[in-house]
Amino acid sequence: MLTRAGWSAFIVALLVLCVLAPSLNLLLPKDSLFHLSDYAVALIGKIMCYAICALAMDLIWGYTGILSLGHGVFFALGGYAMGMYLMRQIGLDGNYKSALPDFMVFLDWKTLPWHWRLSDSFGATLFLIVAVPALVAFVFGFFAFRSRIKGVYFSIITQAMTFAAMLLFFRNETGFGGNNGFTDFKRILNIPIATPSMRMSLFVLTSVTLLGFFLLARWLIRSKFGRVLQAVRDAETRVMFSGYNPLGYKLTIWTLSAMMCGVAGALYVPQVGIINPSEMSPANSIEIAIWAAVGGRATLIGPIIGAFVVNGAKSWLTVAYPEFWLYFLGLLFIGVTLFLPDGIVGLVKKLRGVRDDA
Repeated sequence: MLTRAGWSAFIVALLVLCVLAPSLNLLLPKDSLFHLSDYAVALIGKIMCYAICALAMDLIWGYTGILSLGHGVFFALGGYAMGMYLMRQIGLDGNYKSALPDFMVFLDWKTLPWHWRLSDSFGATLFLIVAVPALVAFVFGFFAFRSRIKGVYFSIITQAMTFAAMLLFFRNETGFGGNNGFTDFKRILNIPIATPSMRMSLFVLTSVTLLGFFLLARWLIRSKFGRVLQAVRDAETRVMFSGYNPLGYKLTIWTLSAMMCGVAGALYVPQVGIINPSEMSPANSIEIAIWAAVGGRATLIGPIIGAFVVNGAKSWLTVAYPEFWLYFLGLLFIGVTLFLPDGIVGLVKKLRGVRDDA
């Protein structure tokens, strides 16, 4: 593992890279090995959003022992909050010149639904991106944790939650675009989204956000709060006998992880250009758990590595061998579970230990 000085150097290097990335990419010739194409910028930006979700999963599964199979809901809620704002910009700037989003004009809606009222304000949108996933997670977690639901039963009800939310958003009458969702975004803060400078700005913002959440998670885990979380994971009953109430700790980290996924979803939507109910599918939530498992639970850096490894392989395999991708994903998860329970980071630690002993 890196020393404290090593981590500091690593963090500073990342910050410098984030600040200089737009200038360097614009200065480098397009045929340079280090020049990032628009496709590469969009792909890496998308994977960094996934890495934030994997980091959130590590906080609740790796360090608290709570396996969620429903975090795709929080990711999608943040994405829909951002998508609603972007759709309002289309309505105001597009051919319809209407206060309604263009799909509502097409469907002959006369008034804006109540839950769209704040979507024309960017400041309110930023608040909703954090508040909506946090509120849903808090209410769900409060009743689940108070009822002492844990283990596989908790995983099942989180999966049921995400499936129910997906079915709700598929309905046209809810005002979320039905199965098509939101797409064809044009502007954000009156700046065109499709320009290289805006794409690079979103890329840098995503990288800084990932780094910020990583530092926050690292600080939390090293604090007394983090030590209690790990105690809850290892022996919750003993924690209760020691005078701590696990409910508050579990609910706090559960809500925080939902907020992180909401922010990731909001950053994901303008970079990918679409959000629809399929983002809430149970399979997507399961993939988040796979990223954390592949990289290595309870390591913080491991889930980030896992998100890049799995999604990088997915981007290549779905083009080269699309019919084998799902088989590869299943075999990868089974192989990690059976042979690499500590993930990639655990394997590296073992190899370093063997080398040091030699």
